[in-house]
Amino acid sequence: MSYSNLEDCIIDLEKNGHLIRIQEEVDPYLEMAAIHMKVYEAGGPALLFENVKGSKFRAVSNLFGTIERSKFIFRDTWEAVQNVMTLRNDPIQALKNPLTHINTGLAAWKALPMKKSESLPTGFQEINISDLPLIQHWPMDGGAFITLPQVYTEDPDKPGIMNSNLGMYRVQLSGNDYEMNKEVGLHYQIHRGIGIHQDKANKQGVPLKVSIFIGGPPAHTLSAVMPLPEGLSEMTFAGLLGGRRFRYSYAEGHCISLDADFVITGEIHPGETKPEGPFGDHLGYYSLTHPFPLMKVHKVYAKTDAIWPFTVVGRPPQEDTAFGELIHQLTGDAIKQEIPGVKEVHAVDAAGVHPLLFAIGSERYTPYQSVKQPTEILTIANRILGTGQLSLAKYLFITAEEQQPVDTHHEVDFITYILERIDLHRDIHFYTNTTIDTLDYSGTGLNSGSKVVIAAYGDVKRELCTEVPETLKQLIGGGQAHLVMPGVVALQGSAFIDYANEQLYIQQLCEAIQAKGAIPSCPMIILCDDSPFMSATINNFLWATFTRSNPAKDIYGVNSYYENKHWACDNMIIDARIKPHHAPPLIADPTVEQNIERFFAQGASLAPFK
Repeated sequence: MSYSNLEDCIIDLEKNGHLIRIQEEVDPYLEMAAIHMKVYEAGGPALLFENVKGSKFRAVSNLFGTIERSKFIFRDTWEAVQNVMTLRNDPIQALKNPLTHINTGLAAWKALPMKKSESLPTGFQEINISDLPLIQHWPMDGGAFITLPQVYTEDPDKPGIMNSNLGMYRVQLSGNDYEMNKEVGLHYQIHRGIGIHQDKANKQGVPLKVSIFIGGPPAHTLSAVMPLPEGLSEMTFAGLLGGRRFRYSYAEGHCISLDADFVITGEIHPGETKPEGPFGDHLGYYSLTHPFPLMKVHKVYAKTDAIWPFTVVGRPPQEDTAFGELIHQLTGDAIKQEIPGVKEVHAVDAAGVHPLLFAIGSERYTPYQSVKQPTEILTIANRILGTGQLSLAKYLFITAEEQQPVDTHHEVDFITYILERIDLHRDIHFYTNTTIDTLDYSGTGLNSGSKVVIAAYGDVKRELCTEVPETLKQLIGGGQAHLVMPGVVALQGSAFIDYANEQLYIQQLCEAIQAKGAIPSCPMIILCDDSPFMSATINNFLWATFTRSNPAKDIYGVNSYYENKHWACDNMIIDARIKPHHAPPLIADPTVEQNIERFFAQGASLAPFK
């Protein structure tokens, strides 16, 4: 369906049973986020908050809360977008079958941005930041944030919309040292599109003009997070996905999205930063306070009856999980085109996306050796860890199929396949003193940490344990050792103090296991704070293990040794205990959780979701 604005989408969703209105007054401090998370967890509809305390504007959330609802929103353009993306990945198909793909070409042509002569359309009014729904999501957040912004910048060397960047970088509206109505904080990394533009502006010694669009057709929001092929602009993609050209103009040198509900314009001046954060983030922990670029607010605009869209991020799965699935379905085989030999790469959502990758490559050649072993997939692993956002990963598990098909989205089956075949003396490969995700505090500093590739291929080498081996029961006590999945056991250890103490502690643990005898059926042991929690669900295991460990510092081994500078062991131990330098996990406010029950009581707006 082609929506001209956000209100059109909301009306359509409501008519088709995908949205519910909340008429009672709701506090933007924690309550709106708590309601959103409760309804999202229940698989509920989109939510229109009609009475936001302290603001005259309505707010909407959970628009993309399910993949089914997301695809319903784009039901009329979905196929055309997939066709265009396929042609971007394999353009030779258009040359071979020009008549077949003529509609795709027309769809792409119709998606080109449309510039309007009017600077501001009728219906836009100038407002202040303080007029907005200032939503605080988690108790320790530094203030109110925009969680679905479309941040627009242009290349200072090549101005114009076709050389612009539209990205989703969080924006802090209040709190810390920001001067209300005059300053906001932007959180992004220098390698992102906006960072490249800022670097160019800095070299010219001029401020970078920024426009932040909020709302508008849902296609605009999704476009801001799409990893698009080189040469396909976010604005063109927004028009293609929305079935309606992106309409824009300029006001006082700033680009204005004429379909957005809100527009915040401003400038980033060279070298000007302020502390931004904390913010409850998608890893399930707070990202802490750090200096990030300061945007000086120029003007703020809102449409009459504008609607403020927001989401809540936290320990996955959350609404942004649907974004990831949408991107995967739309981009299709793009990764195969970019990295030859790759069959699929899966960024594991339950582990916070960036910490953990599963991949399937190919072994198209075999060296003159007597055993099957990883060869080509090691080369592919290097390519994966050097590609875009995949470079932020800490753990990469990679294999190649033989007779048995493998699916990276079936996490237990995939890890089982790896552990049955891994040679712990050969198949663990570390990258030390490298970069990791800015939001990941398990490393040695901001953006600093390590990576490990676990590349296993060949014949089955072991039968994995399906209960805790007696050796481990005797060693640590039956109540503190729990089976997570075949071949993986969680051991509950003492609270982490510091690395000097813990290395001795784990060394003694390894020696005690070795003294009891080999345990080949249990190649992976997780040292943790709470083994019942770690083993309760696969998602708990994936989240706690891979967000709370830095491979080079937190992987140990029973009977470990070095040969030709390669690390090897008999059993791998991952220390997934919480360390003092880790960021605090996200914990909801129990009082707020109790207070929002009034919205789910009989006769209240959300009674069906009690």
